[in-house]
Amino acid sequence: MISSIERIILCALGALTVSFAIAPQPAMAHGERATEPYIRTRTIQWYDVKWSTDKIGVNETVAVTGKFHLMSDWPDAVKKPDLVFMSNASPGAVLTRVESYINDMPAQQSLKNLELGRDYTFKLVMKGRIPGRWHLHPMINIHGAGPIVGPGSWVQIDGRAADYRHSVTTIDGTRIEDTQNYGVSRVQMWQIGYILIAVAWLLWWLRRPLLIPRWLATQKGLEELLITRTDDKVAAGFLVLVLLVVIVGYINVKANYPRVVPLQAGSLYTPPLPAAPNLMMVKFNKAEYDVPGRSMRMSIEVTNNASRPVRLGEFLTASLRFVNKTLPMAVAAVDPAYPKELLPSSGIVVDRDSPLAPGETRVIKMDATDGAWEVERLVGFLTNVDSRIGALLFFYDDKGARYITSVAGPILPVFKKTI
Repeated sequence: MISSIERIILCALGALTVSFAIAPQPAMAHGERATEPYIRTRTIQWYDVKWSTDKIGVNETVAVTGKFHLMSDWPDAVKKPDLVFMSNASPGAVLTRVESYINDMPAQQSLKNLELGRDYTFKLVMKGRIPGRWHLHPMINIHGAGPIVGPGSWVQIDGRAADYRHSVTTIDGTRIEDTQNYGVSRVQMWQIGYILIAVAWLLWWLRRPLLIPRWLATQKGLEELLITRTDDKVAAGFLVLVLLVVIVGYINVKANYPRVVPLQAGSLYTPPLPAAPNLMMVKFNKAEYDVPGRSMRMSIEVTNNASRPVRLGEFLTASLRFVNKTLPMAVAAVDPAYPKELLPSSGIVVDRDSPLAPGETRVIKMDATDGAWEVERLVGFLTNVDSRIGALLFFYDDKGARYITSVAGPILPVFKKTI
């Protein structure tokens, strides 16, 4: 007979076996999945993102370009983009960011006062440093809110790490051939010097009995016996020594490097891209997420103010691109190099998908069904306080012109179809 304890152990082992069997694969550098869904769907929407190549060598560069849209339905829990910094997300310093631009303006410094509801272009130029296969994302850091990561693609870096070199010429004409090792010996010298001073200070106090005798002295009110005149003189000597080291070091650095530029002295401003005419008027009606079916369904009312008939070609949220497979222009707009895991195979199914004539208003229902909602950990928006979702909609006319508009509204979990 199996005892109750053995039965519990067997049940626990069975549960662990099942959990390992059904557990998803490792994230493999997808750190953006740890970001709250309401941040990924309602703050920054990245689109037209491209990587110039998927394979480089050490010291060679890859460029990441594209655009991003700041959602008007910005969540109250996230600080507004009043101060941002354009950067990249990758697993450590495997690449070196050598250039960055927003709206073609150099973005080495922070930018201020980005405008909600507007679009910006970006460009990152990254230089291969460590061989391997790495995931490379564009990223914007918002002061007070943290990083918001865009779509990521794999980049293979070949070669030897020992061959990496990054050279610069300073404002006084000095040529630095290897920036990653420049000045390291000087920094180490200062660190070792201060460590030696600290160790000497500790040894001065560790040379005598410590805890119990000193505790007994304080219990008897004999604290004045714990610090002698010699201790005072040694302390004064250490103070003078540290001050001399700091003053002499400062004078030496000023003499050798008279021109010093702060790494980041301020912030810049760049206006957003010119606003395109809002020819697609979209009114949000209703949205729901079918939990067992892994399906997001939305109903919108669209008015076509363009001069040509249009169809809905793409629904984009959190870098997931649900493409209308029945619309050739939308399919052709997808870069073959775009990450396949961010292109749900089922795309988006549009009800009443006939062309919307100029001046016509129609209620359109769309269905985005795919396991990507779960894989990308986006269904957490169902448990947020406001339970809202945001996205970009891409409409195409019969000539291939594209019209972009945003949509946002509350979303509710359901267990059967209601839209």
